[in-house]
Amino acid sequence: MTVKEYNKCVDKYTDNVYRFILSSIRDMDEAQDVVQESFTRMWEKVDKISFEKSKSYLFTTAYHTMIDRIRKGKRITLTEDTTYFEHNTNEQYSDLQEVLNSAINKLPKIQKDVILLRDYEGYSYEEIGEITNLNESQVKVYIYRGRKTLRQYIGKIENVT
Repeated sequence: MTVKEYNKCVDKYTDNVYRFILSSIRDMDEAQDVVQESFTRMWEKVDKISFEKSKSYLFTTAYHTMIDRIRKGKRITLTEDTTYFEHNTNEQYSDLQEVLNSAINKLPKIQKDVILLRDYEGYSYEEIGEITNLNESQVKVYIYRGRKTLRQYIGKIENVT
């Protein structure tokens, strides 16, 4: 990858990587550090990475950097959270995006990550597997479970409006 292509990557993908990491760790400073570290790692390997693979490399690096920082900080345990939540369907909401964000933030971390990568960033199951070190079947299962939980949380569309 050339310096010009690297700079193009910075311009093109910084916001997407930042949003993905921020939605997972909810700390702006920490998310900026993860993004910066990811681009630094990419710069260190700029000769070995093709421009076509740069987006995948960045998301993979950012994801693993985030996981490493979480483990080091001992902020959360990275085990499957089997706690589910209840939702009172009598409440009235005026902002569907707010409801959806709230529901996504209550998902177990791995389900949240794969749903964000699939539905917000548009990655394929195979690409998500590469980023998260899961096989394609595991990715599909986590996405299915996450979406099912989201449907249960949101309920019928009439309850949201």
